[in-house]
Amino acid sequence: MTEIAAGKRLRSQACGTEVIVVRAPDQPVELTCGGSPMTAEPAAAGTPAAAGTPAPPPAPGEGAQLGKRYVDEPTGLELLCTKPGSAVPAADGRELTLKAAKPLPASD
Repeated sequence: MTEIAAGKRLRSQACGTEVIVVRAPDQPVELTCGGSPMTAEPAAAGTPAAAGTPAPPPAPGEGAQLGKRYVDEPTGLELLCTKPGSAVPAADGRELTLKAAKPLPASD
């Protein structure tokens, strides 16, 4: 299991998804993406993330989206997507949810 600490970069072994840990979980979790564990290591040769041609972009609304934050409420884990992919990260088998933007205060 990969240690998850704030500021750590993690990559999916199954697709092109890459994230940075914004908030570490309160307890140990198994972080996966596309059914494979996420690692801090560069993708191995021959995997979609390491191949010379990038994996096809996900359809709108599917997969991890660039610049979006993903959270796991039970553990407090928060990730920032730095490279989109065809799968969304999951913590202990629970798919992370897209963090909603906070409404700005009215200026009138």
